[in-house]
Amino acid sequence: MITFKNIGKTYADGFQALKNINLEIKEGELVALIGPSGSGKTTTMKMINRLIEPSRGEILINGESISEKDPVQLRRNIGYVIQQIGLLPHMSIGDNISLVPRLKGWKKEQYENKVDELLELVGLDPETFRDRFPSELSGGQQQRVGVVRALAAEPPIILMDEPFSALDPISREQLQDELVKLQDTIKKTIVFVTHDMDEAIKIADRIAIMKDGVIVQFDTPEKILRHPKDDFVKGFIGEQRLEAGLNEQLTASDLMINKVVTAKPTRGLAEALKMMKKYRVDTLLVTNSQNELLGIATVENVERYYYEEDKTLQDIMNQEGPTVQIDCPYTDVAEVFATEGVSLIPVLQNEKLVGLITRSTMMRGLAGMKPAGPREGENV
Repeated sequence: MITFKNIGKTYADGFQALKNINLEIKEGELVALIGPSGSGKTTTMKMINRLIEPSRGEILINGESISEKDPVQLRRNIGYVIQQIGLLPHMSIGDNISLVPRLKGWKKEQYENKVDELLELVGLDPETFRDRFPSELSGGQQQRVGVVRALAAEPPIILMDEPFSALDPISREQLQDELVKLQDTIKKTIVFVTHDMDEAIKIADRIAIMKDGVIVQFDTPEKILRHPKDDFVKGFIGEQRLEAGLNEQLTASDLMINKVVTAKPTRGLAEALKMMKKYRVDTLLVTNSQNELLGIATVENVERYYYEEDKTLQDIMNQEGPTVQIDCPYTDVAEVFATEGVSLIPVLQNEKLVGLITRSTMMRGLAGMKPAGPREGENV
């Protein structure tokens, strides 16, 4: 599907960004490019839609050299999702999604049906979201729109440049799950740039680990985890930290983020939605003045009841979700994820909320890495 043949990139100052890259990406495959800053992963991806031109070598799509194709036409047939989302603020969600189909001359009925189909595909009700503007959506909802916008013109290839890295851990994990499910349905060829090994392992069919402009190892997540090529790969995937961590009795305190966004139960839904947008989260943990957990409010529930002006968070929050104590062994935490089917688990100590565990933060904790958290919000 996509073939790199002896690709190199040298800039005017003599810096070699890429050194003799040879890479074969199969049709319908999700390949993650990962490596430290300056490794060449983004440069490699941007060569596929000719945002960056190689200094030497050739890139083929379905056996045809892309150097012979018009760059504008090439890009209209390749979806592109970026970290900054890039939704046009003056356009409605429907117009943002249908932009490329309209540029390609689709009929109105055709692209309007496609907008509704794609919104439903990522759990956004078309009647609710089609005519809204980007500023009226949470960070996670905006990124969902960014993903389906790349699918609107039905491109065979989609490029994704760290699309979830600016989101809070909960939203990020939800979107990773949605991408995996989406790929099972659409079977596109996806090239996904990330700096997060946990993310790459979760979503990718194969992973290309890069360093200093070369591909150090290109294989399935299973093969890389079992047979890392060298010490760089071992260090990058955290194998040594993982082995050390598994020999210890890790608890919930090692796996959680301790900066979470909370809200009082009496907050109205308009205020709650504003908080979600401000802190770019899709979930609020509802607590009282003693910081005791009362429930969890999702953006979906806030949206569902938004126009019932008398409702507050205590009316729409879920009070039944599982929790764990701060000294809970990691094996028990893993069991909760496996049996309850939840995406997050609040952590309690003496009945008070002290943190939050997601599948990603658990993996990072097991690998000896400090779980990253969202910006800390006040209980307001």
